Amino acid sequence: MGYKSIIVHVDSTPGCRNRVEIAALLAQRFNAHLTGLFTNWLPSLESNIAELPVHAFTSASYEYAEKCANQAQETFDSVVRAVGLDKIEWRKRIGRPIETLCLNARYHDLVVLGQSNPEQSVDNRQNDLVQQTVLGAGRPVLVMPYAGSFSDVGQQALVGWDAGREATRALTDALPLLKLAKKTTVQTFNSHSMLSPQGELPGADISLYLARHGVPIELMADIDGVMDAGSQLLMTAANVGADLLVMGAYGHSRLLEIVLGGATKTVLESMTIPVLMSH
Repeated sequence: MGYKSIIVHVDSTPGCRNRVEIAALLAQRFNAHLTGLFTNWLPSLESNIAELPVHAFTSASYEYAEKCANQAQETFDSVVRAVGLDKIEWRKRIGRPIETLCLNARYHDLVVLGQSNPEQSVDNRQNDLVQQTVLGAGRPVLVMPYAGSFSDVGQQALVGWDAGREATRALTDALPLLKLAKKTTVQTFNSHSMLSPQGELPGADISLYLARHGVPIELMADIDGVMDAGSQLLMTAANVGADLLVMGAYGHSRLLEIVLGGATKTVLESMTIPVLMSH
């Protein structure tokens, strides 16, 4: 079963247009409905404008939000017209962006977001938007790097596999893409541990599972103690020329706090290719 509904977060960041183009390409590939969603938060009253009356600040904040939303919608409309999509929808929600993204994500098969740029804040975007959505949406999230441009995604796929729950969820969520990939590489992890669930022949069972879904793979075994899993995945992705990394997202969110697993944090900070994550 392919993706029948895709939602893309649209903003006014420099990389947004390419993100929407990839989302539109996937919608076209799977004959899916595409939803563009703009959402941002209204900041608290800052000290440097504390002398302004609250109503003036609120008015200026909404005016700024509307300006960003209009720019985002222009980008979305331009891309879907160029691609020729007709099954589209535009949504605008001001305030509570993480809750808004997670809620809307649950009515779509795939979420497309942009990696946070630590040196750039646009549309009053929250820095942990991606992390919170990945951990809270309950849907696969395709994260596009903030740097670079991509004409396609999923032709050369790399899957990180440790036989855990998160990796299993990500692998299953990525099957529609993997079935269309020209090449899929699976990188195993923790396969040499006595407690590894991968059995006496690490990679054999996952190879058989994917073969039954029509996804032949090239298997790459991990080497204990060489480097952390996140760095190993990024290095392997570069070596095999991957244009998509599939991995489980490890971590949990708390009130006003988010804790990511080491590999998840490394990849989200240093990714240079699109990454499909599931939690």
